[in-house]
Amino acid sequence: MADSAQEFSGRSVDEAIAEGLAKLGIRSDQADIEVLSRGSRGIFGIGSEPARVRVSRRSAPIAGQTAKSQTVTPAPSPTASTPNQPQMPAQSPAAAPAQPSAETDTISATSPSPAQPATPVEETRSSRSNLLDDDDEEYEQNADGEPATAVSEDELTTMAVELLSQLVQKMGFEAQVVPSWHDADDNGERFLLLNIHGHDVSPLIGRRGETLASIQYLVRLMINQRIKRWKNIIVDVEQYKERRVNQLTQLAKRMADQVAQSGRAVSLEPMPANERRIVHLALRDHATVYTQSSGEGERRKVHIVART
Repeated sequence: MADSAQEFSGRSVDEAIAEGLAKLGIRSDQADIEVLSRGSRGIFGIGSEPARVRVSRRSAPIAGQTAKSQTVTPAPSPTASTPNQPQMPAQSPAAAPAQPSAETDTISATSPSPAQPATPVEETRSSRSNLLDDDDEEYEQNADGEPATAVSEDELTTMAVELLSQLVQKMGFEAQVVPSWHDADDNGERFLLLNIHGHDVSPLIGRRGETLASIQYLVRLMINQRIKRWKNIIVDVEQYKERRVNQLTQLAKRMADQVAQSGRAVSLEPMPANERRIVHLALRDHATVYTQSSGEGERRKVHIVART
């Protein structure tokens, strides 16, 4: 008879099973596994639920009987790719905090690990829109070969505000979308900024802006499918991105002064590509320090190093 079963949870079924096997100190072929819930990611992490499984140690088979193998099928991906559409960027499955705050999203600075050599600084783009933006490489113009639809700025504004307003409303928030057009620096393309204002809309930002990045991606994708061309549309919540740019710029300058005085390199905590770019741009003309990036994926970080 099997040992008493225990319940384990995780961000996915596989993670919950791995947690259970590790805690019981057994292999999968030594366990009876029952999937209680495959969990749910909710909408951009809002209302997500963990996967739950029940795991017990399998007793030795009775003589003459063959133990049945236990196979657990991983939960299917919540999104399926379709032809001629840009792929959704990978999102962290971790649930967003109930009340994320842009003001308390702090960044730590530590000494860089000598075992992890820094790589050359990634390309930087100096337009203001790209300081607030995510990577643009995901969005192809006329990927399906269909002719683009010519739209004026006023028509694009009306279309984008309507789509974003409906999306936010369906997510359960009462908010107003305020549009404005801006000229990018260095003769870059003008961009449309859609700022979401309302009561208690901070969950739309998400952990380190991940939910906000997903919302922006969907708005761009919907616009792209309608007019068959990429448009530079930025989505923000209560000026979160503008405050974040200022916060990162000030941090970069403080750490640069520290490095210049001590001569010792400093590493910032891991950041997404658009935030690393802000730091690189803030210090690209600094007389006594330079920046480098190292690491892979979500663990990639910026190092501030003294010039020799």
